[in-house]
Amino acid sequence: MGIIYQTDKRSGITYAYENQSFWDPELKRSRSKRKLIGRVDPETREIVPTDGRCKKRSPSYVPGTDDYEMPKTMKELKAEVLRLLKENKALKEQLEKLTSK
Repeated sequence: MGIIYQTDKRSGITYAYENQSFWDPELKRSRSKRKLIGRVDPETREIVPTDGRCKKRSPSYVPGTDDYEMPKTMKELKAEVLRLLKENKALKEQLEKLTSK
């Protein structure tokens, strides 16, 4: 058993896998199974656990104060879009006031 590092050519992200080798009697050769451990942080080279489905959250994930929670239903999504449109309008008005001075 060992750890294998593999880089995704499309995204450039390096993933760490736990590798388990075994003998396949039908094919009469060595085979291996890999289990995803997580992403490798490019700066610290630490393995950050992930579930492998492009999700930021894993069992060890602790949400931060600035994390955004994506709406789960269309009704929630519509409400979020309306909220963002109102916020955008308010920010434009604020910007207009500041630039007119």
